[in-house]
Amino acid sequence: MPLTLTDLTPPDGFERLVLAQHPEAGLRALICLHSTVLGPAAGGCRMWPYTDDAAAIHDVTRLARGMSYKNAMADLGLGGGKAVIIGDARQDKTPAMMRAFGEAVEALGGRYWTAEDVGISPEDMAHAAEVTRYAVGLSGASGDPSPWTAEGVFRCLRVGAAHVFGSDDLTGRRVLVQGLGHVGLSLAEKLAAAGARLIVTDIHQAALEDAADRLGATICAPDQVFQQEMEIFAPCALGGVLNARTIPDLTARLVCGAANNQLASDDLTETLAARGITYLPDYVVNAGGIISVASEIHGKNDAWRLERLAGIAGCVAQMLERAAASGQPPARVADAMVEAMLDRKRAA
Repeated sequence: MPLTLTDLTPPDGFERLVLAQHPEAGLRALICLHSTVLGPAAGGCRMWPYTDDAAAIHDVTRLARGMSYKNAMADLGLGGGKAVIIGDARQDKTPAMMRAFGEAVEALGGRYWTAEDVGISPEDMAHAAEVTRYAVGLSGASGDPSPWTAEGVFRCLRVGAAHVFGSDDLTGRRVLVQGLGHVGLSLAEKLAAAGARLIVTDIHQAALEDAADRLGATICAPDQVFQQEMEIFAPCALGGVLNARTIPDLTARLVCGAANNQLASDDLTETLAARGITYLPDYVVNAGGIISVASEIHGKNDAWRLERLAGIAGCVAQMLERAAASGQPPARVADAMVEAMLDRKRAA
């Protein structure tokens, strides 16, 4: 049976939600376009063993909306979209599956550009690129976006530290990095070089032992994160880690990490603010990866990437200034900044 694309009913405010299936290749994926107001939608492809389609839809729609906001704030001339492949990346993924996914992307005619995300590598994306013009983040081109994501988070974290602690000097600051994947490990290395007192956690013991040996990090069990004394919390794993159960135990005064959708629900920005915790919105601080990908889409060089990395750090500084002046949480200020951009474009 060949590839089939089925349009599902998208949530209010979303443009399109597509179910892509290719049984012979083992593909069952969702592609969500949140907005193309600022340009073609762009966002990575994630592979994850979701419990059911409802869980996958919940994830892909939240991620797609976040990409609209991220791309707008980073001034990339791109809209927001996301794809998820349902399955276990360690067991189910094949080149044929990725080519089938590439066919689905190509069928959208350039309205969605894809790249790697959790569970997908540049090599996987190369298989998709065999059949679509709209797969980026390829080796030999912009490559793995993880180092750029980590650099952007690090720069924003220092801006946040200056706001919260009065200095961006991280020497001796207790920073907990949750998740030591490509981005989390790169961020941990930068923090260690800056003199931070690192605490790390991950589900993979080998990654923890490496960080302890090379970076002098203290190891924390994954289920003990919110029992740790820390000044800065950097979530770099999956989303939803900040919720009604965990926030009351959080000792950090600053949250700045690479994970998408760190808040279980948007209203928790007020909960964090009420506890005196400054939360830097993930879609702002983790934009380095999509900046790297966008450079490939637009044919730009490293100087362009670095200019936009500096730009997102500048956005964080502006956002914190406005938040202090208005009494609003930084995340609310950031949302308002993006909505104003989108409204101007719609009006034009």
